[in-house]
Amino acid sequence: MNFDFSDDQKQLRDQARRFLTEQSPPRAVRAVLEGGAPYDRALWKGLAGMGFLGVAIPEAFGGAGAGHLELCVIAEEIGRVAAPVPFASTVYLAAEAIMLAGSDAQKAAWLPRIAAGDAIGALALFEGAGNPAPKAIRAVASNGMISGVKLPVADGAIADVAIVAARTATTGRDSDIALFLVDLNGPGVARRALSTIDQAHGQAEIVFDNCKAEPLGAAGEGWSLLTRVLDRAAVLTAFEQLGGADRALEMGRDYALDRVAFGRPIGSFQAVKHMLADMYVAATLARSNCYYGAWALSTEAAELPQAAATARVSATQAFQHCAKNNIQVHGGMGFTWESDCHLYYRRANALALSLGSLSYWENQLIDRMRVRNAG
Repeated sequence: MNFDFSDDQKQLRDQARRFLTEQSPPRAVRAVLEGGAPYDRALWKGLAGMGFLGVAIPEAFGGAGAGHLELCVIAEEIGRVAAPVPFASTVYLAAEAIMLAGSDAQKAAWLPRIAAGDAIGALALFEGAGNPAPKAIRAVASNGMISGVKLPVADGAIADVAIVAARTATTGRDSDIALFLVDLNGPGVARRALSTIDQAHGQAEIVFDNCKAEPLGAAGEGWSLLTRVLDRAAVLTAFEQLGGADRALEMGRDYALDRVAFGRPIGSFQAVKHMLADMYVAATLARSNCYYGAWALSTEAAELPQAAATARVSATQAFQHCAKNNIQVHGGMGFTWESDCHLYYRRANALALSLGSLSYWENQLIDRMRVRNAG
C-alpha cells in the first residue's frame, strides 16, 4: 500500500487547524473541565457551520458527501486541540451506525440534524466494567420497547439520540443482539452524568424503562453491525489520538527548547533528547498505522478489521506515551493545573477506554491476523 492524502484533503486539514486553533484554545477546554458547561456549544455550532459534522454524511441527508478521508483529517485536528465537544460519539458512532444500517426514514430523521449541529448522538453499549462482548449485554428489547441500564455512555447526558445494543432472545448466540434507535428526549429514559478523568469528554449512566425503540438494521445482525461500527470508529478515533500525540510532542519540544537550566536549554540534555525521540517514534509509527486504517476505511478493503485494530492499538499507545512524557519534560511545572499538559493526559486516558480497552484491541488484532492468515 502506498497512501497519502490528496492536496485538497491537506488543504482541508489546514483549514480545520486554523479554525480549531482559533475557536478552541486551551481556556475553552478548561471552562468545560471547571464545570461551566457540559460541552462548548459555540464550537459545536461552529463545526456545523464549517460543514465538519456532516463531512461524511451524503448530500441527500444534509451533509457534504465528501467521505471518510476528509473525516480522518478533521478528526486529527479535533484531537490536536482536545476539543470539548461530543464529536466522536455523534460522528464516529451514531452517524456511522445510521449511515450503515438506517432506513431512509431514519436517515432523513437524524442525519440532517446531526450535520446541522442540532442533534447529538451516542452509542449505548457498555453495562459496567468490561469490553465489548455479546454476553455482556443484558438490556432487553421486546415489542418495540427497551429496558436496561447502560454505563458508561460517552456524552450520554447531553445526547438526543442513542444507538442501543440490546438482547432480543436468550439463546446465547450473537444473533440475539440487535441495535435500536432511541430518542433520548422521550419517555422512559433517565440519565445521570458521571464524574470522569476528562469532564470535557463526558460520560453518563442511562436507565431505559420500557422506552420506545426503533430497530436499526436487519434482525439477527446486530452484533456484526456493531462490530463494523466499532471498526470504523476505531480508525477515526485513532486519528483523533494521533492529533493529540503530535500536539503533546510539540508542547514537550517547545518547552525543552525554551527552558534553560545550568545555562543551557534542557533540550540539549541527553535524557530529554531521548525522551522526545521516543515520543517522536511512537507518534510516527501511529501515523503510519492510521494511514493504513484510513486507506482501508475509505476503500472498504477486506483488511479493514485488521487495519482498524492496528491503528487503534498504535494510536492509543502513542497518545498515552506522548501525553505522559510531555508532563515529564515539563518537570514540576507539568504537574500543575496552570500547565496545559494535563488536558492531553486526561484526553489520552479517556480515549484509551472509549471503544474498549487497549488489551481488547490487541486481542482483536491477534484474532484478526489469525483469521486472515488462515484464509
